[in-house]
Amino acid sequence: MKKLFVIGQVWPEPTTTAAGNRMLQLLEAFLAKGYQITFASTSSKTKYSHDLLSMGIDETPILLNDSSFDVFVRQLNPNIVLFDRFMVEEQFGWRVAENCSKAVRILNTEDLHSLREHREKCVKNNLVFRHSEFLQQDRTKREVASIYRCDLTLLVSSFEKKLLENEIGVHKSLLWHLPFMLENIQEKTKNKWPKFEKRNGFIAFGNGRHAPNIDAFVELKRTIWPLVRKELPKAELNVYGAYLPQRIIEMHNPKKGFLVHGWIPDINEKVQRSKVVLAPLRFGAGIKGKLTKAMQNGTPSVTSKVGMEGMTKQQWPGKIADDPNEIAQYAIELYLDAEKWLQAQHKGISIINSEYPKEALSKSLFHHLESLYLGLKEHRNRNFIGSLLLYESMSATKYMGKWIEEKNKSRK
Repeated sequence: MKKLFVIGQVWPEPTTTAAGNRMLQLLEAFLAKGYQITFASTSSKTKYSHDLLSMGIDETPILLNDSSFDVFVRQLNPNIVLFDRFMVEEQFGWRVAENCSKAVRILNTEDLHSLREHREKCVKNNLVFRHSEFLQQDRTKREVASIYRCDLTLLVSSFEKKLLENEIGVHKSLLWHLPFMLENIQEKTKNKWPKFEKRNGFIAFGNGRHAPNIDAFVELKRTIWPLVRKELPKAELNVYGAYLPQRIIEMHNPKKGFLVHGWIPDINEKVQRSKVVLAPLRFGAGIKGKLTKAMQNGTPSVTSKVGMEGMTKQQWPGKIADDPNEIAQYAIELYLDAEKWLQAQHKGISIINSEYPKEALSKSLFHHLESLYLGLKEHRNRNFIGSLLLYESMSATKYMGKWIEEKNKSRK
């Protein structure tokens, strides 16, 4: 039986984040291929953490800057090691390379953190985003270095794959576009959805620890929702999300139809009962779970250019706008026009079924992994920059880690 070892920045929370859902999709795909999976993390579990043991996945806590990890990973001897986010690869990549060199090292990005953070900086400081400035950021250099050190990097966004290839020059052999792997929407599923006339209100949702979501909630309350409410005085906007900060909770205002509910275990029913999903994201990266969730529940959405980036080559199942007035106008239009609403719903079904097919994406991934595993030596020989970075920067990380480990021992 082949072994997969996943090192997570956090324990997966599929009911609170798109990243948690994404991780669960990957774990299920590897389980279906017969892999024995061990999941490890330095973080503590929360009440939202998924029960991996119930899936047949081994769980183990690990320590940062501690040689106990070396012993553990040598004994485990995995075929594949998956680092969930580049910060984890920085911390444990050199240990994996040193103790199980034959294992394929995969980086799961979720999104390009450096891209998201630089976009946030530009929005908050009213600056124009420029690729040349993005490439000079320390965070960008760290993330790209991590990509080079790994044998393969998984990217959910087609836009980010092109960005890495065309703007930075990362060879395509190091990158793999793997969007969310979703079940096809069958006719019987569609028939169970509430019809247009049975739905009511707008919905916005997202994790409160994710900066783009908080910014979007604030924009809704400050600029967009008053415009919608002026034309639809009886309409309500329901806001959901785990870890919502106090300032978002305090936005709750029933008189103005702005209702903040917090977290619920399953958002699908709420999305199905709503007419329109609002996601006015001003910055971000990756692809958006809230928008595939809208499509999976037959609900049109209004989002931004950043929101829909890298998600589809087809026409959007709703509307795209960055200007608050346009967002409000499109939201009102979809809310009132049954024909346009239904057309948007059909587009969403087409996108899910043609661009996010679970079985086809999984089959393609494992065919590629098998070829990569068999030709790993040649693959690494071609990746000279990766071997150079592993030799130089990982040596620095290694000795810093060992210094911290010895320092910690002296305190005990």
